[in-house]
Amino acid sequence: MHEKWFQKRRVSALVMLVLLGWVWMGCSTVKERPEDTTVGKETADGKYYFFDDVLIPKELNYKPGKSSLYETPKYKAGWLVFSKWRADVEPLIGFFTHHMEKDNWKLVNIFRGREFILNFSKPEKTCTIKIVKTWTGHVELEVRVGPLA
Repeated sequence: MHEKWFQKRRVSALVMLVLLGWVWMGCSTVKERPEDTTVGKETADGKYYFFDDVLIPKELNYKPGKSSLYETPKYKAGWLVFSKWRADVEPLIGFFTHHMEKDNWKLVNIFRGREFILNFSKPEKTCTIKIVKTWTGHVELEVRVGPLA
């Protein structure tokens, strides 16, 4: 009877050793994730995501699943989506009118209503920022950058 018990312990120990070996080998092949390339320069007021001339407030959360980017060696275009629960719209409008001007964008117009749309331009490109506040208090912000033509 003791012999059977020792045999079961040896089999259990061997199985455990094999499992630990697999886990150890698996962990040794895991590579570190590369640095996050979505965020460019960070400032005290916000972060630059993909576009180095559109500052986004730090409190907004980037939604990569809703965003899309087209990039060539000379040009970037696309849309980026951000959200935050219980954000105020007016401070966001103030943030963008102030910081876009600092990044050499010219304010073209602002549409105010159920959705807020801010249009900016530069000599070769445009930027449209749409801010929507849902009935649940969730704010979704969409930044679209594209060519002027």
